[in-house]
Amino acid sequence: MKQADISLIDSIKFNEAGLVPAIAQDATSGRVLMMAWMNEEAVNETFNTGFAHYYSRSRQQQWKKGESSGNVQRVLDMYLDCDGDTILLKIEQTGPACHTNRESCFYKHKQSDEWVIIEEPLI
Repeated sequence: MKQADISLIDSIKFNEAGLVPAIAQDATSGRVLMMAWMNEEAVNETFNTGFAHYYSRSRQQQWKKGESSGNVQRVLDMYLDCDGDTILLKIEQTGPACHTNRESCFYKHKQSDEWVIIEEPLI
């Protein structure tokens, strides 16, 4: 496996756990679909394959989004924020992005003093 250009990785400020937050945004609609964590290996796999890879804190391992569900994220573009501590992925999503089978993980909307579900599962 080839490594990403060292200057690209060196520009990322990983936290004390070796992780950086990554926001997945639909490249067409602009809707934020999810937020997940990436370690250096996940960033390299994303660079090298063109598909989103993340790091699961609960399972303590790197994973490809959609590996088991088929709901992959093809990365069309990547951005690093001004502080170097957050990555934005402009993606083409296949199927739902959320593990709840919704288009987005952000389906609860604050209305007055409660969270209201504004999106039903796709399947």
